[in-house]
Amino acid sequence: MTEETIIEITQQTLFVIIECAAPLLLISLVIGLIISIFQTVTSIQEQTLTFVPKLLCVFVGILIFGNWILNNIVALMEQLWGNFGAFIQWR
Repeated sequence: MTEETIIEITQQTLFVIIECAAPLLLISLVIGLIISIFQTVTSIQEQTLTFVPKLLCVFVGILIFGNWILNNIVALMEQLWGNFGAFIQWR
């Protein structure tokens, strides 16, 4: 296995990780921003107020995007396992 192959696999893996995490992180970011604006407007400074809505929205995001995320991860693993013989070098 060459250094280029290792770098390519690492790049593909990091891209899939970022691609799969982005929807859930964006949902959490938007909900957190909305709740922060609400807290500022109403002068409610409860730290735990953001936790439950974020948790529920991320759960809904997993229900919506879960199949897509799983398909991306499975496609990467099938590609890696399919090329496994090419990665082994006998000396």
